[in-house]
Amino acid sequence: MRLENLPSEFQKALPILEKIKSAGYEAYFVGGSVRDALLDRPIHDVDIASSSYPQETKAIFDRTVDIGIEHGTVLVLDQGGEYEVTTFRTEDVYVDYRRPSSVNFVRSLEEDLKRRDFTVNAFALDENAQIIDKFNGLADLDKKLLRAVGKAEERFNEDALRIMRGLRFSASLDFDIEATTFKAMQTHAPLLEKISIERSFIEFDKLLTAPHWKKGLQAFKDSQAYLYLPDLENSQADWDEFCTSYEDGVTFSSSEQAWAALIIALKVKAVKPFLKKWKTSVQFQKTVESLVTIYRYRQDQEHGLRQLYQYGRDLIEVAEDLRQYQGQSVDFEKIAELDAALTIHDKHDIVVNGGMLMAELGLKPGPELGKILSQVEWAIVDGQLANEKEAIFDFIAKQK
Repeated sequence: MRLENLPSEFQKALPILEKIKSAGYEAYFVGGSVRDALLDRPIHDVDIASSSYPQETKAIFDRTVDIGIEHGTVLVLDQGGEYEVTTFRTEDVYVDYRRPSSVNFVRSLEEDLKRRDFTVNAFALDENAQIIDKFNGLADLDKKLLRAVGKAEERFNEDALRIMRGLRFSASLDFDIEATTFKAMQTHAPLLEKISIERSFIEFDKLLTAPHWKKGLQAFKDSQAYLYLPDLENSQADWDEFCTSYEDGVTFSSSEQAWAALIIALKVKAVKPFLKKWKTSVQFQKTVESLVTIYRYRQDQEHGLRQLYQYGRDLIEVAEDLRQYQGQSVDFEKIAELDAALTIHDKHDIVVNGGMLMAELGLKPGPELGKILSQVEWAIVDGQLANEKEAIFDFIAKQK
């Protein structure tokens, strides 16, 4: 099969293939970029596989960087871009269900493609836009089916993260998982405990933010992968409710919003400790916790000036979106009105500060000063005090 319309990303990189071939080696575009071109999806990274060994690749180009040379990958700086060129390789025994103990460079494209995870990721594309399909991936692509290359048990035993990748692909591509492949996922799901949580987080995060996250989440539940990920072992009863509570066609706008939705559905009480087990950043934890708090507050009562001031309009609206996704009543107009009514949006907007109060009113540093500043701040937020120097000094005088 020939790709009729070669995407511009490949066209730009064609000279790389041609240089390698003119030096006497084979070279192809490989992997997810080829799949995405066949599906008419946006292409992100263009990967190149070659029969040239790393040192041979480096000899072909003037500018290269050794970014993973022990695994056969050389970064080529050419044609105004950066391209990863990886030598055809086979892999030795996997010692930790994630990484091979060693890799062996080979000259055979087919041997290289055999080690790929799924048939729809095992395509190669030559300089003439001809698709090389060694494992009937085109038929699986046509059927929207995700099937492991070769023996599924071997693929997941080699690298258990492929289970999470498969679930993620199901969610992003809207593909079903072939029965034998899915059974192997279920069988090998316990191996996810041996995978670094950072890598599992990345794949699960991509699943949650994918267009067809409900499909991916259903497979995630049915595979019982959740049993082997942090604080999800008792969540079985919540997955169906999570999916059904959101209207079809909903796609979360950010990772933070998606994880807030997950935490709400799982009825997690301590948000930060939960996210800490997933090795997320402090800022991520803070944002998600705020979204969950805003959402839960809004379930019982309307927002006021204090909520808008404390969390900001953007976060309030992201949390309100979650209500809208669930078909609940929303009031974005009121949020806008409250935001407009705020005379300050940050304590630094206040026309006086601690230094001024100490200098002009003779106040001493310490807890009492902090208490006075807090009273001033909230009085301004509540609309009870004008953000003016004289008014603030009068307010402080009355508090004494």
